[in-house]
Amino acid sequence: MSDQLHPMAPHHLPFFLAPGSGTDTLMVVMGLFLIGTILWVGTLYWKLHSLPERMAHKSQKLQFEFVAVLGLISLFTHMHIFWVAGLLLALIDIPDFGTPLRSIADSVEKIADATPGESGGADVAAQTAGEVTSMPPDKSGPAKEKEHSHV
Repeated sequence: MSDQLHPMAPHHLPFFLAPGSGTDTLMVVMGLFLIGTILWVGTLYWKLHSLPERMAHKSQKLQFEFVAVLGLISLFTHMHIFWVAGLLLALIDIPDFGTPLRSIADSVEKIADATPGESGGADVAAQTAGEVTSMPPDKSGPAKEKEHSHV
């Protein structure tokens, strides 16, 4: 094979035409550029897709797991409404009702377990132990007070 030009070919050929005996340099460069562009666009897509999850994680939202599940559902079903819902949930700050209610429950439990004063300590201790005590005969209950009040 010779490197001579065909007699019908123009004498000045553009640089991007591949020589007959070698590899096409422009095709190799464009192939590498295409692979790099596809990887870059894929990375951009993954970053955009995980945006709601990263936003909820950074701001320590309570609904982080819910936002992550919505992101996975939108990834596998290709329904963008789940991604939009996850983005909106990541932006909204849902109030924390669990912590105050847990604190109230702990306080009520401490009050219930606290030892009462000396006046009724034995009665309460016996009732918490499961024993039923009767009211002493010298103390009048609420019913007896009502009977004597109309005299």
